[in-house]
Amino acid sequence: MNRIQPLAFCALACVICAGIPASDWPNFRGPNHNGISDEALPNKDWKAKPPKELWRITMTDRGYAGPSVAAGKMFILDHKENREIVRAIDIKSGKDAWDFPYDDTAKDNYGYGRSTPTYDAGRLYTFSRLGILHCLDAKEGTPIWELDVKTKYGGRWRAESWDYASSPLIDGDKLIVCAGGPGASVVALNKADGKEVWKGGGDDQAGYATPVKATIGGKSQYVVFTGLNVMGVDAEKGAQLWSSAWHTSYDVNAATPLVIGNNVFITSNYGAGCELLDASVNPPKELWRYKVLKAHFNTPVFFEGHIYGIGDPGELNCIVAETGIVKWKKAGFEKGGVCGIDGMIVAINGSAGDVVLAKMTPEGYQESGRIKPLDRQSWTAPIIAGGKLYVRNLDALVCLDLNPQ
Repeated sequence: MNRIQPLAFCALACVICAGIPASDWPNFRGPNHNGISDEALPNKDWKAKPPKELWRITMTDRGYAGPSVAAGKMFILDHKENREIVRAIDIKSGKDAWDFPYDDTAKDNYGYGRSTPTYDAGRLYTFSRLGILHCLDAKEGTPIWELDVKTKYGGRWRAESWDYASSPLIDGDKLIVCAGGPGASVVALNKADGKEVWKGGGDDQAGYATPVKATIGGKSQYVVFTGLNVMGVDAEKGAQLWSSAWHTSYDVNAATPLVIGNNVFITSNYGAGCELLDASVNPPKELWRYKVLKAHFNTPVFFEGHIYGIGDPGELNCIVAETGIVKWKKAGFEKGGVCGIDGMIVAINGSAGDVVLAKMTPEGYQESGRIKPLDRQSWTAPIIAGGKLYVRNLDALVCLDLNPQ
């Protein structure tokens, strides 16, 4: 079996994200694109000292868009009447710093926006559910450029779909987006002006997962989970390097792949389960495939040789990445999301809103406390930035202080 190489993956992630302060969470899955904060967690006992609420804002999109944090602001997509709104919130006061509205007159489809804004070098990149890509000045919210990705590249989904949900990926001077068009499953744009660098990856329709930058088998590439396959796309020219079929009901491949050395882990719901592939060979070699984790849309995290994630029937799982063996599982999490910090995992009960702190250890489930800042459906993954925890549900987003009181 191809040995897992976590140190190589971590080193690559650090190179990609050089220059981004550890206290920021500037894009989907955080500064290292792995769902784990670089910060220390000063309070690991929520039973004795639960985090205190600092502020909350009302959300009117009835949806699942995730927040990012950078340059003293929290960024998120919202919706009001017939307009999508990019909101920038001052993280000290919880007040709106600016907003940027644009038309979205299509009907509610499990809410509206689903993606996470991406901050890079003073600019903010957002991707709407209908395929509109914006580049904004992150300080003032003024537009720099705009591109209708769906129209330009003929983006498509199956008849029953939930629109675009992936987030923009910045890699050097390139912006990577999953267009889902003929000959343009993946597109690389110049982040400065939105002009095409290349299009490629084949003809696959868009999935719902965000692409991942990786080096596998010595090749720099983007790992992309489309509606029909998981694939590697050459980072320089867009050629498809490898592909492996993965079919689910409604083509819902939504959880972002985990790249672990030369191996790629994927998971989906609708009974599909999960799989570990050796992607250094073409075609990729299946190392194992089980139904131990069926993540509907939230992405697991990888830590010290183990995968921690939530999947149906609402269980938080700890899985040995190399073998797929389940070390433990804990019920009561529905379709919630997770993030990691300082050897701990923050996991949400997707139906009731409980936010749980537990140890990331294969030695059994060890809970260190839980809080309930919000109730109702909470499917959006939590994030951590600057000693603060951000959690949202359908109606609100709350900012919590992780420092002991």
